[in-house]
Amino acid sequence: MRKVAALAAVVTMSAGVLTACSGGDYCSELQNYAEAVKNLDIKDTEAVDKMRGEANKLSKSAPDDLKDDWKTVLDYADKAKDAKGDTAKLQELAKADGTKIAAASEAIAKQAKDTCKVTIEG
Repeated sequence: MRKVAALAAVVTMSAGVLTACSGGDYCSELQNYAEAVKNLDIKDTEAVDKMRGEANKLSKSAPDDLKDDWKTVLDYADKAKDAKGDTAKLQELAKADGTKIAAASEAIAKQAKDTCKVTIEG
């Protein structure tokens, strides 16, 4: 399950080039998100809720080129929460959405590091 948690963290932080990060709320809020996903246990619905809340805030202030990536992260977080810690359901989710969430997280993480100087760890 650690791979699923790491995947969720990576997915949420992946992104292309950020265009609106200089001085906006987005970069400052990324640090809160980085803390919420650090060592995230995807089976812990409370931790997933916290991560989802931070992702939701970021999705609203994210640059246009990251909006779809944040939507992917939010959709994944909703499905993980609905799994209620059930390992079999979470494994199925990882199989079904793993590639999509990994790509989105990679894009968000790259932008976070390159533009906002925030490192996202899973």
